[in-house]
Amino acid sequence: MALKILDTCINCDMCEPECPNKAISLGEEIYEINSANCTECIGHYDTPTCVSVCPIDCIITDPDMIEQEDKLLEEFFKIHA
Repeated sequence: MALKILDTCINCDMCEPECPNKAISLGEEIYEINSANCTECIGHYDTPTCVSVCPIDCIITDPDMIEQEDKLLEEFFKIHA
């Protein structure tokens, strides 16, 4: 499962430094989440930190990238091996 930043993003710079997997970067117009690196903070935190710090609630679960928690934990171990 990966998260997605909606186009209502105001580029406040809050989410990028909070991502433990370095999955967030500034795109052409707004911040974007690289789904290959996003584990929704599984393995790091109880909840996605980018969601908690977003002042306008523009980060959602990407409906096209839904995965089970065990798969996300597996991805976490691959990224941080």
